Amino acid sequence: MRWKKISDAVVRRLPLYLRVLEEAYHSGDVKLMSSQELGERAGVSPALVRKDLAWFGEFGKQGVGYEVRYLREELRKILNLDREIRVAVIGVGSLGHALVRYNQQRYREDQHFNLHVVALFDADPAKIHTRLDGLMIHPIDTLAEVTRREGLQMAIVTVPASAAQQVVDRCVEAGIRAILNFAPAKLTVPEGVHLANADVSLELQRLAYYLGE
Repeated sequence: MRWKKISDAVVRRLPLYLRVLEEAYHSGDVKLMSSQELGERAGVSPALVRKDLAWFGEFGKQGVGYEVRYLREELRKILNLDREIRVAVIGVGSLGHALVRYNQQRYREDQHFNLHVVALFDADPAKIHTRLDGLMIHPIDTLAEVTRREGLQMAIVTVPASAAQQVVDRCVEAGIRAILNFAPAKLTVPEGVHLANADVSLELQRLAYYLGE
């Protein structure tokens, strides 16, 4: 089941709530959590917590709160995190290496972590057909073929800005509908494909402003 007309702002907050619930669930010391406590831990108001969750159903009881285990499971379903999502990393430079190693370690150590990097791509002939953490690095020209074979659903793009749009276009053509872009470039995707940008340089420059206080 997919919900229509849910704003991206709401969807962006759901993983924050899930993180709080995951921590509470694994600690084992919190069975019930009020919207007040959930909001405080997630950094939002309790009213916003209630409003966000109400889009997807009734999960809590007035005066009692939310059952941590149940709400955690429901949010995992809403976010499609109750099943494995197969991910490609395109661009196996320093950042790509770090992301792959982090993902592989997290996937091995956390049985509930279902975002799994299963395919790597690069344009550098020196890297193609070598392995990183047990995964073969494929030539970028085989993206469509490998996507079909491996059932890839999501891509992480860590290529230079000059190549980013071309790579994203290839992802779209291959049928990948969710893309996380680390390249410092303004990219476009067609309707039905979701693109998120993570620009480390911009965030560092933003933080630098506060060093003058």
